[in-house]
Amino acid sequence: MWVYEKKLQYPVRVSTCNPMLAKLLIEQYGGADGELAAALRYLNQRYTIPDKVIGLLNDIGTEEFAHLEMIATMVYKLTKDATPDQLKQAGLAPHYVDHDSALFYHNAAGVPFTATYIQAKGDPITDLYEDIAAEEKARATYQWIINMSDDPDLNDGLRFLREREIIHSQRFREAVEIIKEDREKRQFF
Repeated sequence: MWVYEKKLQYPVRVSTCNPMLAKLLIEQYGGADGELAAALRYLNQRYTIPDKVIGLLNDIGTEEFAHLEMIATMVYKLTKDATPDQLKQAGLAPHYVDHDSALFYHNAAGVPFTATYIQAKGDPITDLYEDIAAEEKARATYQWIINMSDDPDLNDGLRFLREREIIHSQRFREAVEIIKEDREKRQFF
C-alpha cells in the first residue's frame, strides 16, 4: 500500500516552550477540521468513489496522517519543558490532569474527537465538495494559528501545512470535474 519513511514530511522546529500555542494546535490534532478527521474521512470515502479518483483520496488521506504526525511533534515540542503552572495558565490543566504530557484526540476547547466529524454521503460529488470545504476550513485554521503565533520556526511548518491544504483543495476540485465529465458521458446523475 505505502511505505513509511521514519522522518517528518517537513521539518518541525519550535523556538521556545509555548503551551498556549500547543493548545491552539491541538485543534488540528483532534478537532472537527483537523488532520485525523481528514485522514479518516478520505480513506473511508475512497470505497464509494469512482475508480478514476480512488488514488487521489488514498494519497491525500495518507498524507493527512503525515500532517497529524507533524502536529503531534509541534505540540510535543511546545510543551516538552512546560511546568504544570505554565500548562494551567495556557488552559491545559484539564488535559494535564487526564493525560499528563500524552497527546489525546480533542479540539482546542477540550472536546473529545468523535466519529461524527467524518462525513461520507456516498455520492462522489457531495463527498468531494465536503472534502473541499474541510481543506479550506483547515487552511483557514492554520492561518489563524499563524496569526496568533510569534514563533517564526513554528510558523514555517504551519505555512507548509497551510499550503498543502490549498493543494488538496485544488486536487479535489479537479476530481469533481473528472466525475462530472464522466457522468455527462454516461448521462448518469
